[in-house]
Amino acid sequence: MFKILLSFICSFGFLGCAKHYEPLSTVDKVDIKKYLGTWYEIARFDHSFERGCTNVSATYDLKDNGNINVFNQCTKEDGTHKKATGIAYAVDITNTKLKVSFFRPFYGNYWVLMLDEEYTYALIGEPSREYLWILSRTKSIDEVTKNKILEKAKELKFDTNKFIWVKHNKK
Repeated sequence: MFKILLSFICSFGFLGCAKHYEPLSTVDKVDIKKYLGTWYEIARFDHSFERGCTNVSATYDLKDNGNINVFNQCTKEDGTHKKATGIAYAVDITNTKLKVSFFRPFYGNYWVLMLDEEYTYALIGEPSREYLWILSRTKSIDEVTKNKILEKAKELKFDTNKFIWVKHNKK
C-alpha cells in the first residue's frame, strides 16, 4: 500500500511540476516533399550546440520509412567545419510539428510556425520559446521578408531581440 501511495504522490508531483506554455500555432500543413533539400540559417536564438557557427545549413532527405534524415553543418570561428546528422519524424499528418534527434533517444520539437507558399523561407520554433530559427533557401533574405518574419515571431510572443544573425560566405 505504501508503494502505491508513494507512486501516486510522485506521479502527481511530476505532473504538477510540468511546464505549461502559452499555445503556439503552426502553419496548417507542410508538404514534406517540397520542404526537403537545403535550407540556410539566416538567424537563430543562441544555444550551445551552434555557438560560434557561421555558414550554417541544414539538408533534409526523406527516408524510405517516411522519416527524415537531417544533416546540419557550419563553420566554427577557428575555421573548422562542424557536422551533425540526425533524424526527424512528423508528429501527425499535417507535418507541421516534427520531433528531431541528434542524440537518440532524446528528441526536440521542430514546429513550422511560418512558411511561404513557395517554400523559400520558414520560421521554426518550439513551445517554450527558447529556440527559434529563420531559414531560407538562399543565404540571405530581403528586408521586406525579414520584417514580415520578425512581425510573425513577435505576434507568437518570441523575443526577437535574442536573434543572432548568421554570416554566410558569398561562395
